[in-house]
Amino acid sequence: MAADQEQEQRRRLLDVASRFPLPSGCRFSYGTAGFRADGATMAPAVCRAGILAALRSVKLAGAAVGIVITASHNPIGDNGVKIADPDGGMMDQQWEPFADALANAPDPDALLQMVLQFVKDEGIPLGGHHTAQVLLGRDTRPTGEYLLDAALQGINAIVGAHAIDMGILTTPQLHWMVWSKNKGTKASESDYFTQLINSFRRMLELLPKDKGGYELAKKLIVDGANGIGGVKLEQMKAELSGLDIIVRNSGKEGEGILNHLCGADFVQKERVTPHGFGPEDVGVRCASLDGDADRLVYFQMSSSSDNKVDLVDGDKILSLFALFIREQLDVINNNGSQVDKSLPARLGIVQTAYANGASTQFLKGLGLEVVFTPTGVKYLHKKALEYDIGIYFEANGHGTVVFSEDFISQLESLSNDLSSQAANCSAQYHAAMRLMAATQLINQAVGDALSGLLLVEAILQYKRWSFQNWCELYSDLPSRQLKVKVVDRSSIVTTDAETKVSQPSSLQELIDKETGKNQINYIMQRNGSVLHSLKYNTRRVSAFDIQIVMSLQPTIPKGDALCVHLVQKMWYECMPRHLRRWKPIVLRNLWHTMWNAFLDNHLQPCLRFCLG
Repeated sequence: MAADQEQEQRRRLLDVASRFPLPSGCRFSYGTAGFRADGATMAPAVCRAGILAALRSVKLAGAAVGIVITASHNPIGDNGVKIADPDGGMMDQQWEPFADALANAPDPDALLQMVLQFVKDEGIPLGGHHTAQVLLGRDTRPTGEYLLDAALQGINAIVGAHAIDMGILTTPQLHWMVWSKNKGTKASESDYFTQLINSFRRMLELLPKDKGGYELAKKLIVDGANGIGGVKLEQMKAELSGLDIIVRNSGKEGEGILNHLCGADFVQKERVTPHGFGPEDVGVRCASLDGDADRLVYFQMSSSSDNKVDLVDGDKILSLFALFIREQLDVINNNGSQVDKSLPARLGIVQTAYANGASTQFLKGLGLEVVFTPTGVKYLHKKALEYDIGIYFEANGHGTVVFSEDFISQLESLSNDLSSQAANCSAQYHAAMRLMAATQLINQAVGDALSGLLLVEAILQYKRWSFQNWCELYSDLPSRQLKVKVVDRSSIVTTDAETKVSQPSSLQELIDKETGKNQINYIMQRNGSVLHSLKYNTRRVSAFDIQIVMSLQPTIPKGDALCVHLVQKMWYECMPRHLRRWKPIVLRNLWHTMWNAFLDNHLQPCLRFCLG
């Protein structure tokens, strides 16, 4: 970098850091969700994320990088920022420590020295021929416009950086735009809509004409969580032939508050209808998006007497996609026609330890390859990329399908060959074309509630399935997720994709002994045999996440004495010694309360039936 450019670079960094000082007492940490906190405190972190994104683009020879300002399913007062890499996925994890350090630089001089040292260590050619381009998007939160300006100022603090404001978008739209731009294809919002609408239309055109069974109702009610997803679905729905979409909680003024008593996260965790739904919706197929439209769940009210719902979460969405894709591959490779064409493909299913064990058992029962990763989309997506076709979903409804470039190339070649050989009326050709349409319909960059919803609807019509057919793929094991705050969260260390406890060394043995005897399963159950674990993540939460799954078998003892006994033993072993004296007061009462609530709300009716 020339001397005058270096001086200009120093001046810009010092100036922008002075304009956005770090608030007293705040500390930011970059995780799967990026930086996230109260929106009023986020400007310094967002500004520094702009610096980070520009540096990332320069490092990658000027490839487009993305910034999205959102707090997803969090309350409306929160906000956040995360960075999308050129492939549309999450920012490379190796840059996360620098992201943390940069966001928490205490003063302008410290920030300047930190950036200069990082640039030197990473070999980033500031002032060279590589300029930076950063695409920005934000959701509808009231702090979004202010934070967008902070991001722009951070980007412009890097000499040669160019910021492009893409407008108010869903998070998946921004990721898709970054992905598309770096592939050299059209990347505007209208291009996004056109691709989804045309691909959905093509999927419907390829429906079997002679397939019997249930004719799917065209009516679909969608809870938009009063967020940006509802706004975008309203824009798009008129062009979606074959589907009658009604959007509730659409984000219109006065209709409700973002993510308040609505949205995918609320419905999935509470198992009740969102705000704005009532007895008149009984029996109607419904879907729910989260605030920034990267999560999707389905539900249906089965009774007008209460607001409980039959839920289809991310596990069953994943299962539906897996069934459809595997069926198309089977048709192509075992078609029995005279056309000698095949499409070898390794299909992989990627889950986390939060997946309901019944889904894992179902998928493995189909002969599919199922693997586990630690919790977090960045881990799931990376693992899915190892397959020709990788499908991943979290139970919360965040997930997608990724197709390798090599597979898509082979699929295109096969489709062209079948078309040119007068085989374009064959089942094999139609299966190939359905897969091709699916690669265009699903957002391969990241989980996308809008594209996922359209793929679900197309597959349900293809299979002639009702909502009930989908629900009955398998029966979920009853489960309950609880959080327990502890003083020393580093006392538990897990391995094997967070399914086994390695420290303290005696804890896993204790869990094995207790759960094996009584059929209580922590986190999940696989292949009909009891496996168990304590989910713990040192970076994401300040509490232990515990998910209890019970096999409803006559061997389960009545009452809550067993759970109190087990939990007391487990936590007594791992608690700091000076806190053990609190065990009888804190742990017993805490778990007694939670266990009673758990039984009353979820398992008591089932237990009465099973135990008599």
